[in-house]
Amino acid sequence: MAPEPPLLTMSGITKSFPGVRALDGVDLDVQAGEVHCLLGQNGAGKSTLIKVLSGAHQPDGGTITWRGETVVLRSPIAAMRLGIATIYQELDLVEGLSVAENVHLGHEPTAAGFVVRGKAARASTAALLKRLGHPEIDPARLVGELSAAQQQIVSMARALSHDVRLIVMDEPSAALDPDEVDNLFRIVGDLTADGVAVVYISHRLEEIRRIGDRVTVLKDGRAVAGGLPAKSTPTREVVALMTGRNVEYVFPDRPPSPVSPAGAPPVLEVRGLAREGEFEPFDLDVRPGEIVGLAGLVGSGRSEILETIYGARKPTAGQVIVDGRQLRTGSVRAAVRAGLGLAPEERKAQALLMLESVTRNVSVSSMSRFSRGGWIDRGAEHRAARAATRELSLRPDNTSVPVRTLSGGNQQKAVLARWLLRGCKVLLLDEPTRGVDVGARAELYAVVRRLADEGLAVLLVSSEVPEVLGLADRVLVLREGRVVHTAPARELDEHRVLDLVMEGSPVATEGSPAS
Repeated sequence: MAPEPPLLTMSGITKSFPGVRALDGVDLDVQAGEVHCLLGQNGAGKSTLIKVLSGAHQPDGGTITWRGETVVLRSPIAAMRLGIATIYQELDLVEGLSVAENVHLGHEPTAAGFVVRGKAARASTAALLKRLGHPEIDPARLVGELSAAQQQIVSMARALSHDVRLIVMDEPSAALDPDEVDNLFRIVGDLTADGVAVVYISHRLEEIRRIGDRVTVLKDGRAVAGGLPAKSTPTREVVALMTGRNVEYVFPDRPPSPVSPAGAPPVLEVRGLAREGEFEPFDLDVRPGEIVGLAGLVGSGRSEILETIYGARKPTAGQVIVDGRQLRTGSVRAAVRAGLGLAPEERKAQALLMLESVTRNVSVSSMSRFSRGGWIDRGAEHRAARAATRELSLRPDNTSVPVRTLSGGNQQKAVLARWLLRGCKVLLLDEPTRGVDVGARAELYAVVRRLADEGLAVLLVSSEVPEVLGLADRVLVLREGRVVHTAPARELDEHRVLDLVMEGSPVATEGSPAS
């Protein structure tokens, strides 16, 4: 029997923007009922390709064949009508509308030619949410009140509300904990069993192994490999294709001896810090040159702890002490003046001025250095920012470009450069490699380790347990707002940490809950 023709074929797709050739003759074919994974570093062309597929961008050249017929996708609505749905990493939901209104936005249920709202839309939405394994989500609830994971389920329900035959998922697991990832994979398995195709984009190579059937790798706007078997292609081969070089996806070596001796005073002390409903009282010391990791599931209180230490949230109890001086809690200004810097999880929304230059993003927390009598010394500002970014090997070297033009890894370096320029003593890192490709991850790991080796104290939060264990010197394991275990990273492994975060109970180690 002849093989089934592809559900989707994209042939010779090209797309250029001013000064950039984003796609240079890309080919992609997707079979019905398969999970086809799309890999590539930031800037490789993945986002542009899926925007062409979704109808958001019009290609400059090439053809798209859908179910055996050549088509032109002039808009996202045209793509959706054909059965192609896209779920972006930056979810395009309307927070002020209900779940049901978002699910049916643009194609509200009708009866006798009239739009039907209310009960019918909620009933239809409830059925979709049940299919997705989340019947607890109330269709009448405002989307803005939902967690990030719940909002993603709503976005998937909206895709399924159409007669969809292909779903593009862009980094769908980025905001999910392990249980939610398992549910996502169950949903994908159910969809493909029904003949729905999935184009799956992720930087997590272990996910590709679990869920993928075939892989296409993009580099510099070209498909450098297509149709590779997802489960059997060696990781080194995939990484080499993505980066054009052999990258050791490993963590930098820890120093043979600590930068600060055991008796050295900590630069950061946390005493009895608590925030009602989010995390229980705990103690913590971080010494110069030490990387301390917080490991736990989404909702364990890890990010809330970082934000409370930084002053973005006010604690209900406890103290934060930097270099022996107690901070005024609930004050970001006091924290920054004391030498704390935060690289938040949502760097685009919470840390970066996306329309401003790299220079301004790096200098924004140190403007008093360049201001005299109401005037800003632009030359000094530019030189200082350039020196800070060069220390981190930020690319491109031109700090006059808008920060929005940088890849995810280089945007994160811009945030780190800001705190280097400020001269911070304690760096708080929340999901430092979220949305960052394999090659850039290795560079960021090396940067963080080097900064610690130079005496910076680092407190790290990551949902990826291997990242915490690979970077940190010492790890605090969190479960439901409690520190349940503390140990040197070398004494833990991924299975032990996952056992603790899932089933853990408070364990006294090293003489105190978190010292």
